[in-house]
Amino acid sequence: MLETTSLTLLFSILFILLLFSAFFASSETALMSLNRYRLRHLVQEGHPGAIRANELLKRPDRLIGLILLGNNFVNILASAIATIIGVKLLGENGIAVATLTLTLIILLFAEVTPKTLAALHPERIAFPASFLLKPLLILLYPLVWFTNSITNRMLGFFGVTPEVAMSDAINSEELRMALKEAGSLIPKRHKKMLVSILDLEKVTVNDVMLPRSEIDGLNLNASLAEIIKQLSYCANTRLPVYETSLDNLIGILHVRKALHLSVKDNLTLETLKSIIKPSYFVPENTPLNTQLIQFQRHKRRTGLVVDEYGDIIGLITLEDIFREIVGEFTADYIDEDKDIHPQADGSYYINGSANIREINRQNDWQLPTDGPKTINGLILEYLESIPEPNVSLRIEDYLIEVVQTSDNTIRTVRIHKEHQVKH
Repeated sequence: MLETTSLTLLFSILFILLLFSAFFASSETALMSLNRYRLRHLVQEGHPGAIRANELLKRPDRLIGLILLGNNFVNILASAIATIIGVKLLGENGIAVATLTLTLIILLFAEVTPKTLAALHPERIAFPASFLLKPLLILLYPLVWFTNSITNRMLGFFGVTPEVAMSDAINSEELRMALKEAGSLIPKRHKKMLVSILDLEKVTVNDVMLPRSEIDGLNLNASLAEIIKQLSYCANTRLPVYETSLDNLIGILHVRKALHLSVKDNLTLETLKSIIKPSYFVPENTPLNTQLIQFQRHKRRTGLVVDEYGDIIGLITLEDIFREIVGEFTADYIDEDKDIHPQADGSYYINGSANIREINRQNDWQLPTDGPKTINGLILEYLESIPEPNVSLRIEDYLIEVVQTSDNTIRTVRIHKEHQVKH
């Protein structure tokens, strides 16, 4: 029948088949290139094209089976028609000419070009294509089911199933990379906060806690006048309460409640003890993401960090965890921070008790944080002795000079970064 058909009609049919070939090729690339998370967002917003595409992608084995069935059918039929055209025009030599010509045409206009376009603009191709592919899948479902049954059984020998292949969950490292590559789609500050949330699992309470030596507590053995004075000038909202020392801890006091009693002239040791909450203890090395959940679960904002022997080694607050996420979020904190003192020559005078993570964050440095938590501890670990003033050492790219020592600890150091020294 095709042999008796006019060349004009044969060329028209061939042109239509090439269009269908380009359609199937571009549809496959576009649907597989869709951003699955943006697709789900569009589905939630009720985008009709996204809804159809999402339904097709729920079983990618069936979708690929449908597209390949259609693509192979139109390409084989196009090859047959091209052969007939070649024979009609050039005789037997037309078979080779038609094969080479059709291969080049399909490669350029039905494969490379449409697939490249689909890869660059997947939504523009995939959503309209799904309008045609969905009814085609219903129409050709028996044939698609038959071919998929055979291919799925073959894949089963390799331990692969469509359900396993459809899993597109990402882990925290992949999510972190996705955030970093989001570009201008997410503001830089928001991106930094989101990455900081993911990094909470890598930071422990030891890294951000207030060391025991710096804990500001309320001694109940002091006179009532001294207690009231301390409460009046206290910069913290909650204080550990103890008798004589932290080893005799009683609990945690909400300073505002105590001041409320003081205003009513009802503040005595008895009333003060009545508003003290039981202490909440946090094991050392607890990851911050875990501790954040624990604070929420126990409805607490302050915890005392204890070591394996139950001794208090520091204090952790909810604000400390928030600071890891958003950075310094109050001007008061920054103004009161006397640990880091920049100098005109680019160096910094830094207190020995300063937290290394805080120094790195404020100065954008990379001092090692996998060991000691303070500058004092870092230097002592490096030298394995208590240095005298004016002793200098180099740790990675940082030149550190010990300025002042007292009571077996390093009080003040001066730090230059290497490129600052060269200049």
